[in-house]
Amino acid sequence: MNSKTSLPDLGRRNFIRSCCAAVGSTGLLSAMAQLRMMGAVAGDSAGDDYKALVCLFLNGGNDANNLLVPYDTTGYSNYANARTTLALPQSTLLPITPLSTDGRSYGLHGSVGPLQEMFNAGNLAFLANVGTLIVPTTRAQYEAQSVPLPPQLFSHNDQQVQWQSSVPDLPFTSGWGGRLADLTNAFNDNPELSMSISLDGQNSFQVGQSVSQFAVNRTGVVNLSGTNNAAGGVRLEALKSVLGQENEHLFQTAFGGITSSAIDTSALLGEALENAPAIATTFPEGRLGEQLSMIAQLISVAPQFGLKRQVFFARLGGWDLHDTQIDAHALLLEEIATGMKAFYEATVELGCQNDVTTFSASDFGRTFNTNGDGSDHGWGSHHMIMGGAVRGGDIYGTMPVLEINGPDDTGRGRWIPTTSVDEYAATLASWFGVSPTDLPMVLPNIGRFGQPDLGFML
Repeated sequence: MNSKTSLPDLGRRNFIRSCCAAVGSTGLLSAMAQLRMMGAVAGDSAGDDYKALVCLFLNGGNDANNLLVPYDTTGYSNYANARTTLALPQSTLLPITPLSTDGRSYGLHGSVGPLQEMFNAGNLAFLANVGTLIVPTTRAQYEAQSVPLPPQLFSHNDQQVQWQSSVPDLPFTSGWGGRLADLTNAFNDNPELSMSISLDGQNSFQVGQSVSQFAVNRTGVVNLSGTNNAAGGVRLEALKSVLGQENEHLFQTAFGGITSSAIDTSALLGEALENAPAIATTFPEGRLGEQLSMIAQLISVAPQFGLKRQVFFARLGGWDLHDTQIDAHALLLEEIATGMKAFYEATVELGCQNDVTTFSASDFGRTFNTNGDGSDHGWGSHHMIMGGAVRGGDIYGTMPVLEINGPDDTGRGRWIPTTSVDEYAATLASWFGVSPTDLPMVLPNIGRFGQPDLGFML
């Protein structure tokens, strides 16, 4: 908005009124959360450690039916008959031997060799058939519409928000990563740098009420004013002068404060990163490798900011493969596998592999059958959890019965999730330091589901 444009009086009054209401509710929830967490810290040594969660969002809906594939003769034959042109040759699959078994054997897509290595080493686990749910749901209930279902089930935008908020039956006001940050921010000693950092712009996952997400470029801290030359320095000083003036209106004051804080934080973080020892681990080229490399660098400087809890968000798009899926999907999975392996090796280099947990999320899975050259929007999907604190080498949750029109199918192999996003998130939040009593503050619907701890974290 330029200086000559202003809100109409009614619009301005409504905006200010809504701002004041938001400040009031934010303060109340924040106070409750901080008091609870300070009490936990006072009675426990959990606040003395460092922990970071890294959400790796696969934007567009990953076809996990070709990530984790039946490998036994009967299972593979049924898979190949249903997937037809999307079926991977059995000879290209990378076999894995989970610690527990459902009587079937599985292999991984041939492009994810690094994931097979980490799985075999016990640093990576899979969670089968997880997705958005309002309550546990069977096929009979789905067909009879006798239980509430997540609205707009097969819509990208809706399912991205519902995955990242965990409350599909409530209007979006915050993400579960944001609520997690609100609750655990008292672990941190210094408020100069937000504990919620995004490497790919704004997202629903990190929307909180007291902790704001801070965006960092995947190649470095955002240069807010072009200060890499003399002219930029002059512009920066002029901007600071303007922002430092007193304002009569709430909007102007809030904007000035937020912008000044962002400039100061960017400068502080940029200096810390510039002076930090270089990380020797080599990351693959590409968007994801750059994001994960920057997250590793940010973790390395966390002690300088008194940060003992951090939540990161990285994102890779391109998964909405309605056509030409085979080749494109292989390249995406290779980028994921090499990026995740490099990131884990970087945490080993930093000595924090047991303190950093990376987990995948996505809009939804995809149809088991093909539309001819690709797949369409599905529901439940399989996901990955990586880190030294992960009970790796196993598949958690319950694999769906991989049959078109089978007991887990809503049609075309859109699997009804056997595990909810809430249970997935609760297991991670508990490892992060949230007590069972406080879990509903992060995941309001967790009481509807039977497994708040899925067992994949130590």
